[in-house]
Amino acid sequence: MKNKIIASILTAVLSLGMLAGCAQNKTKDDTVIRVGSLKGPTTIGLVNLMDEAAQGKSEGKYEFTMSAAPDEIAAKVVSGDLDIALIPANLASVLYNKTNGGISVIDINTAGVLYCVTGNKGITCVKDLKGQKVITTGQGATPEYSLRYLLSKNGITDEDIEIEFKSESTEVAAVLAEDPNQIAVLPQPFVTVACAKNKNLNVAFSLDDEWAAVSDGGSMVTGVTIVRNEFLEAHRDAVVQFIMEHEFSTYAVDTDLKKTAKLVVAKEIIADEDLAKKAIPECGVTCITGQSMKTTLSAYLEVLYKADPKSIGGKLPPKEFYFYKPDNSDTEITTKAT
Repeated sequence: MKNKIIASILTAVLSLGMLAGCAQNKTKDDTVIRVGSLKGPTTIGLVNLMDEAAQGKSEGKYEFTMSAAPDEIAAKVVSGDLDIALIPANLASVLYNKTNGGISVIDINTAGVLYCVTGNKGITCVKDLKGQKVITTGQGATPEYSLRYLLSKNGITDEDIEIEFKSESTEVAAVLAEDPNQIAVLPQPFVTVACAKNKNLNVAFSLDDEWAAVSDGGSMVTGVTIVRNEFLEAHRDAVVQFIMEHEFSTYAVDTDLKKTAKLVVAKEIIADEDLAKKAIPECGVTCITGQSMKTTLSAYLEVLYKADPKSIGGKLPPKEFYFYKPDNSDTEITTKAT
């Protein structure tokens, strides 16, 4: 794993060097990029870049905002109030179709981070959810459609299960704190935090593992990073610079967990540094670009499309949906515990 990460970073370093050489012959783009992310794993991968930018040490100039709900970020992308956004994978496809190709995906930022959490020891796999009530978040986004796909593949219909949606993961965690026998689907880091606060809670199963078991070895993609194409066309170099700095920010999550934990607490994503150190390696923070991004994401979207076309906006996005760096190199950095 370490060798793979180091190789990826060396590729990024060489790419940066080539870009720097080219930049000597052109004026640097000092445009401030407005970046929106969700409170959770997507922002964890950004916190090191946020810190660099706050100190004036980043190459690009950025204005960061963090939201609790994907719909808030999506609305700001459509209105033009955000240039780059880190959102659920299926929502990126929905926005592409809704805006008639107005956005592109530039990287995968979060792998599988969804888990079933409960104090009910009779729940060990998706099949055990039949006849149960499940509390979760993400209605109309990756959590809902991933869960419904897994239920369908395990022969569980809408009549066999009750799904109650909450607007935020903290609300789901609060329900579990009051009654640990409730069954919930939660993303990290909320899983680690909830289990640490209530010893009666356990991780029943990983949705990523269940996905791999029924989708021919494919993997879930929780979050991606998108850019408005109008902004991309006007500030291509600045966007490429962001991709590079996002890669390094993700790498720093893996190489400096202590600092990252402090930054995560400062951003109020997790309240306690010790909990943050425990949760971060489980958060699926990643940065996958290039052909690897396209291969992984397109396969995931195709599965969702076959299960329910509306989950990705009615149709699969074309190849133009995927933006590659000028050198066409792949980067695959992951901090998920193995």
